[in-house]
Amino acid sequence: MTPPVVSPKAAIEQRIRQHAGKLLKLSHRIHANPELGFEEHRASQWIADELNGAGFEVKHGCYDLPTAVHATIGSGPIHVGICAEYDALPEIGHACGHNIIAAAAVGAVLGLADLADDLGLTVTLLGTPAEEGGGGKILMLERGAFDGLHAAMMVHPAAIEMTAMPGTAISQFEVTYKGKPAHAGAYPELGVNAADAMLIAQVAIGQLRQQTRGTDRIQGIVTNAGSAANVIPDTAAGRWIVRSDTVEALATLTARVKRCFEAGAIATGCALTFTPDGPDYADLRPDTALLAQYRANAEALGRTFPDLPDGTVGAATDMGNISHAVPTIHPMLGLGCHPAVNHQPEFADACISPTADKAVLDGAIAMAWTAADFATQHPTNPH
Repeated sequence: MTPPVVSPKAAIEQRIRQHAGKLLKLSHRIHANPELGFEEHRASQWIADELNGAGFEVKHGCYDLPTAVHATIGSGPIHVGICAEYDALPEIGHACGHNIIAAAAVGAVLGLADLADDLGLTVTLLGTPAEEGGGGKILMLERGAFDGLHAAMMVHPAAIEMTAMPGTAISQFEVTYKGKPAHAGAYPELGVNAADAMLIAQVAIGQLRQQTRGTDRIQGIVTNAGSAANVIPDTAAGRWIVRSDTVEALATLTARVKRCFEAGAIATGCALTFTPDGPDYADLRPDTALLAQYRANAEALGRTFPDLPDGTVGAATDMGNISHAVPTIHPMLGLGCHPAVNHQPEFADACISPTADKAVLDGAIAMAWTAADFATQHPTNPH
């Protein structure tokens, strides 16, 4: 009897579900061992080990980043990259669910491995460190990791399902004022007060907010403003984030914010220094055609996308920079845990729930199916 013909998508799903045990173990293992950006030595090694044993050509510690991974299989003319993130947050661990992202990415490439050549695909997993502020993808982009890709994709957990995160552009920097110490009671006139400079800047930023747009955000904390009340502070420092909806708008807003800090320096006579805190993140610009393919595949798995209001201000991701260079998608896998949301301890708990485990497998299948659709429908693919 002739065996029944299995469609490529059915074969992909079957392979991923066969790997379900190891994928969920990987997700939980990464979750239980949180590592900060550029320090993800265990997580990146576990991913490399999984793919080394599955026939991939694996490089670990590449692009001058000890925790980056590049694993490729297949030799087809259409090259798709699937991104894995695995860094955690300080103190609250995997409260953004990067364990789910990593496991889903590994699942997607394992599902495609045996079929890549038949589909006309080359498949690459890109293990990208330090998304939470370090901009690992941006460094990898600059160093050639995304060269030659026809598309890039990843999935990210959230409280609710979304086709695309409203990804903003952000600039992050440290601000330092240097003044002159003096006895605050006996000789205050000899001091140059760095804490006053920071206060003036904060007041100016507060006034600036009246003239900013609804999609703009200015956030910051003061990390140093003196150590004794009877000493004029000679140093003040803070960390600041400026957000806007596009790269162009971000540049304008950042210049205005920095003038507020300059006002503090001018008023007090302090010296002012700006130090970038990682590269700027670009706004996320999803590819509409690729996103439509993903949504259809996710809905075929039973996932639903609620209608959301326009104008929602989102978070930032270094996948935004990739979307300016390569057709990209970054859909969100809903965990049904609202009001627990990303970057809360309660969300970290949700990221190893049964719903999260289902999201790992659904995300892997939906991405792999989308990669297959993209390749077989690509006009340059002879297959």
